[in-house]
Amino acid sequence: MKWPTKAIAEVASLTYGYTESATEHAVGPRFLRITDIRSDGVQWSTVPYCTIDDCERERFSLRSGDIVFARTGATTGKSYLIQSPPNAVFASYLIRLRVVTPDLHPPFLAHFFRTAEYWRAIASGTTGSAQGGFNASKLGSLQVPLPPLVEQKRIAAILDAADALRAKRRESLEQLDVLIQAAFLELFGDPVTNPKQWNDSVVLGEVADITSGLTKGRKLRSQSTREVPYLAVVNVQDRHLVLDPLKTIEATNAEIDKYRLLKNDLLLTEGGDRDKLGRGSLWQDELPECIHQNHIFRVRLHDERWTPVFLNWLVGSDRGKRYFLSQAKQTTGIASINLSQLKRFPLLLPPLQLQQRFASLVEAVESHKVRLKTQYSELDALVASLQMRAFSGELRFGPASRQQASA
Repeated sequence: MKWPTKAIAEVASLTYGYTESATEHAVGPRFLRITDIRSDGVQWSTVPYCTIDDCERERFSLRSGDIVFARTGATTGKSYLIQSPPNAVFASYLIRLRVVTPDLHPPFLAHFFRTAEYWRAIASGTTGSAQGGFNASKLGSLQVPLPPLVEQKRIAAILDAADALRAKRRESLEQLDVLIQAAFLELFGDPVTNPKQWNDSVVLGEVADITSGLTKGRKLRSQSTREVPYLAVVNVQDRHLVLDPLKTIEATNAEIDKYRLLKNDLLLTEGGDRDKLGRGSLWQDELPECIHQNHIFRVRLHDERWTPVFLNWLVGSDRGKRYFLSQAKQTTGIASINLSQLKRFPLLLPPLQLQQRFASLVEAVESHKVRLKTQYSELDALVASLQMRAFSGELRFGPASRQQASA
């Protein structure tokens, strides 16, 4: 039997946020924006401020139990439960939900905003530009389950515990990345200042074959082609690949032979947003056959004095970032490098044994990360199952449930 439901507008007030420019100067309260809400919560110390008069401050204030909701942009539907906030107000692209009835537990409502059913409603109701939007009227019309308050609190506590486990796994993954970075600096020193005075007279183009990839939309003139997976910029992240989703492209056999990826090829993005400039990862034969698009450079070492792993971390270090920014062609918010600039990247040459030691450490850490990611995925599946059961009325803690358990 399902729980009874009510429209959100019946149990919560909905208010659009305050329109003002943010500033780093402490001229007023903290000014919470969509971009301040991350997967691990809000870091209030980094949230900017805004000017606001006392009357407006009261209207747009945030307090524990409020839930803010992104109503537009790429993160439409994302929500966050406010807990022990500082003096703060919220920005115009957010909607604040404030529970107005004693029979609804705010953390329970916050968990409802993470369910598959909720996200289906967001997807079907999002309208407007390419990034879409979801207004207060639509949000207020959504139906939320309303079990007894004691059940809501128990369900929220269980889902909170599951979230805490996921957060620990996520933190462990992040700490492993910190460990590798610390090991890199310990073994090789700061690559910007080069305190260990490694040889820096060799440039990348002297020790590697570098090429850009296949251009989309080229004219094939009735040539015979076949479909093959290819990497786009979105697939190449900072020292890891994201292969879901992965697109395919029609290419000739000659093109496939030319652009086919081989193990330990270093893939680097040519640019776009500044964070994409020189971003790269190694190809480890994740697929039996794959090529890359023209906005990705493929770097294939032919000099055994360098290991691919060390090269990946060197290019992705501050040394690489500073070099690419100094060389890049830049327009408003966009930066890109060309093949010639990449070939001139100045390398460092530590002893090969030291590079191999670092590569072994990276391999061991990456193996551990695979196990942690598997556990994280299992926790995701568990949370999804708990959410489905909780909000459909199958996860109950009343007297009947306890009698059935003891029978």
